[in-house]
Amino acid sequence: MGLAEAIILAVLAASTPLLLAAAGELVAERAGVLNLGVEGMMIMGAACGFAGAYLTGSTFIGALCGIVAGAALSVVFAVLTLGLAVNQVATGLALTILGIGLSGLIGAGFVGEKIVSAPHLFVPVLTDLPFVGRILFGQDAFVYLSLALVGGIWWFLYRTRSGLVLRAIGDNHTSAHALGYPVLQIRMLAVLFGGACAGLGGAYLPLAYTPFFIPGMTAGRGWIALALVVFASWRPGRLVIGAYLFGAVTILQLHAQGAGFGIPSQLMTSLPYLATILVLVAISRARATAGSAAPASLGVVFVPDR
Repeated sequence: MGLAEAIILAVLAASTPLLLAAAGELVAERAGVLNLGVEGMMIMGAACGFAGAYLTGSTFIGALCGIVAGAALSVVFAVLTLGLAVNQVATGLALTILGIGLSGLIGAGFVGEKIVSAPHLFVPVLTDLPFVGRILFGQDAFVYLSLALVGGIWWFLYRTRSGLVLRAIGDNHTSAHALGYPVLQIRMLAVLFGGACAGLGGAYLPLAYTPFFIPGMTAGRGWIALALVVFASWRPGRLVIGAYLFGAVTILQLHAQGAGFGIPSQLMTSLPYLATILVLVAISRARATAGSAAPASLGVVFVPDR
């Protein structure tokens, strides 16, 4: 395996949990709900996913356990924010703390244990093709599922009536409610979907990325997933680009450390998070500039009423 091929394979693996979690959060935010508990749902998915796979010996059962764990935590979020009108930001932060604590409790008995990683696809002849074979036809099911999920979300949001209704609720829930659409029900389903995707993204880490569980193994990926949604401007296509971009930053900093660059390892490890901050600042400045320039560029003249 060449170095370039190895790097691309590592980038695909590092980007998959980000893409899965961010895809679910994109749907929730399109419905007008900000869920800051993605990190907690991911780590719960990692703990329950590993526990399920270890006890049953099935990667599929482990993935289902991760999905259920993330969805269960999202139910708590939905009940508090949608049912009881509790502040979304405070609830999301509290659930992140809760998820980290519960995952440590659930996974305490599994630390140090190992499982068999998720199998990779093998297509005779195609997988053995030089360079592109393993990249296109040698990934695990999670990688293909993440891309199919983003494609399905794009089709749902922009090619179905239900997707149009969801976007309308996110844009103006008052008008959508006046038209007779069940705003709370649709938002509830969007939050559940987001939690399930976050749980699956977390489960990917011990099931396919590293075949073991350690407390806090998500390492802030939930926060990066939240930033990815903003980076993508709530568009599924851009989400894929952003996920692979941030995955590439993560892998390249590891290779830079291995190459022996005279840069502290702590600084190199922080590069993905620094890149997240820089991207958010750049997007904010670009929007502010566009907003201030819009009236002049459109030639709009505001005349006060007399």
